[in-house]
Parts: sequence; structure tokens; C-alpha cells
Amino acid sequence: MVDVTIIGAGVGGLWAARSCLARGLRPRLVDRSGPPGPHTCSWWAGGMLAPECEGATAEPSVITHGRKAAALWGDVTTVSSRGTLVLAPERDRAELNRFAARATAHVACDDDAIAVLEPDLGARHKRGLFFAKEAHLDPRQALNDLVRSLAALGVVIEQAEITPDNVQGPVIDCRGLAAQGDLQGLRGVRGEMIVLHSDEIMLTRPIRLLHPRHPLYVVPRADGVFMLGATQIESAARGPMTARSALELLSAAYALDPRFAEAAIVEMGADLRPAFADNVPRVVQRGHVLHLNGLFRHGFLMAPALAEQAAAFLSTSKTGDLFLEN
Repeated sequence: MVDVTIIGAGVGGLWAARSCLARGLRPRLVDRSGPPGPHTCSWWAGGMLAPECEGATAEPSVITHGRKAAALWGDVTTVSSRGTLVLAPERDRAELNRFAARATAHVACDDDAIAVLEPDLGARHKRGLFFAKEAHLDPRQALNDLVRSLAALGVVIEQAEITPDNVQGPVIDCRGLAAQGDLQGLRGVRGEMIVLHSDEIMLTRPIRLLHPRHPLYVVPRADGVFMLGATQIESAARGPMTARSALELLSAAYALDPRFAEAAIVEMGADLRPAFADNVPRVVQRGHVLHLNGLFRHGFLMAPALAEQAAAFLSTSKTGDLFLEN
């Protein structure tokens, strides 16, 4: 017996299935392309669980709910809780000052403190901010671990193309931009990433390099692999990464540590992330359908909270603070 149909098996849909099971609801999980892979924007995520850093620009609800994400993910996959280091070139010191004024829960670092946190960077950067309570994970490993945990409970991803109109009974719609026609104001925000490999560089936590035009984040993964990403690009253009974007990302990585110039390029990718006007992820209720959408760049940070509120509504009829009637 199926209690709810979940359409879309990205990070939102997988967490929706997990949260429904936790409340005794039996989900049917359907995705037109099957299990998570390059077709879903979750595949291209950085995996930073960084609510305090996001608080420099995000709404308070992202910070509040995001603070719980690392513990929730820790029940599913490996989470590294080593904080986030924010840096800026000396010429962009004003960017660091502005970031410090907007964010909370950080301590200022001089070059000695930076060297203690990341020995490879202390000689290259004089000032920074350390956010000790933040964490990160490997998104692809986390998605695969979620799929395995659901399969162990009897929930497998059914490959089929359906829409909420084709389904009787409750629906949680996690289709991202595929639901754009049903959700007023949903837009695409482009995200781009490059994966590099270097045996010469050792980083143990995400690094954010501030820049007025080309901010960068670097997330270390296992075995000398690093993911470079741009925080956001206001463009709805799909397609491969452009040469200009690649040059900007690689130039920023070189500014962080010149040894990145010798790193091997393993992979490049780009996709569109769904976002509402205020960039706050929402559960939008429309009749028998709950749209879990607008995850923006907060997918791994906010999916657990959105999923819990959607599942709670199905079992108790109570709406949470992330609910929006549309």
C-alpha cells in the first residue's frame, strides 16, 4: 500500500522518502531518469553544510534549519565536521570585512592561525575567518548512501515519467525546474564546477575565497581530489561550462594556491538549480500536491528540513515555517 507518491529522486526527493518512512508513511519514489546521476543538479553540488557562511546573504530560516543538517546527514553518510575557512586576497580585504560584518559564529585568523588550520595556506594568506561549527560531505557518496538506506527499507526508485496530474492521492513533487510551469516565480540559477586532482596540495576543510566578481569555493574530497565551484550565476542558460567560466574558476584557484596550476582536470560540469525570488527553499501546497522546491544552492543544507515539514504535514496536517500557499 502506498501512502504518498514522491516524484523526483534528487536530494529533496530522497530525503522526502526518508522522512515519510520515519513517520510511518509508505512512499512510492519515481524519477524519470532513475537513480541520482549527472541528470540531477544534486550531482554537481559542493556538499558544504555551511549555515553560518550562508547567513551572510541568506534569510534567517536557512541558518536556523541549516544548523541541524550536519547531524541529520551524519545518520546517513560520512560527514566531516572541520569548519569552513574564508579567505580573500590582500587587495580584496574589504570583501573579507564585509563578509565578517554580515555573518556570525566566526573568529578572525591571522597568517599563523591560518597555518595551524591549513598548513599549505598560511604562508600565502594573511587574514581570514574561521567558522568552526560547519561541515561538509561528498554529495555523490551521500546520494548513493541515501539510495542504499531507502532500499534497505524496501523503497526503490522507479524509473518512469509522471506528473502530479497523473497521480491519485498525496504527492510530494521534487522535480526541480521540471515543475516550473506549476510554480509561479521559480527560476533557474546556474551552478558550475570543476574537479581537480593534485597530490601536492593538502586541504582538510572547505575554503571560500572572496572576490568582488569571481568568488570561489574549494571543497576537499578523498585522495587528492578537490571540487571548485562558483557560488551562483544568475543565468538560466543550460549547457556545458564556457571557456570564460573555466578560466575564472581556475584563476581563482591559482590565487588561492598557485600549485593548482599543475593539478589535473578530472571533470567539468554545470546545471541549473531551482530558486524562488527570495532564494529560500519552500514547501508549496496546492491541493493534494506538496511542491518541495526552490532549493537554490542550499540543497544538501535544507533538504532534511523541507522533507520533515512535508512528511509532518501529511501525518498531522500541520504546516511548518517553510510552507507557502501558491
